[in-house]
Amino acid sequence: MELNLLEKDKTSIKIEIINPEETLIYPLVSTLLQDEDVSDAQYYTGHPQLDKPVLYVRTKKNPPQAALKRAAEALAGQFRDAKALVEKALAK
Repeated sequence: MELNLLEKDKTSIKIEIINPEETLIYPLVSTLLQDEDVSDAQYYTGHPQLDKPVLYVRTKKNPPQAALKRAAEALAGQFRDAKALVEKALAK
């Protein structure tokens, strides 16, 4: 999965996603929407053969990159917890 910055200003960012991993993108958008500073988070897939998917994030006042970083860290923690649970279950 590769990210290309398309647009950025003080409170919004638009990122093109090449070879997206939807099992990561949808939880990322969901986590972003739970952030109190995020006013909008959308993932546009467009036409499957003509368009590359785009992630759009708008915040209320802080930089959107900070919201993306918080969401990514929260997801990483959830995946670490899930991995630990699976490893514990398999060790029995």
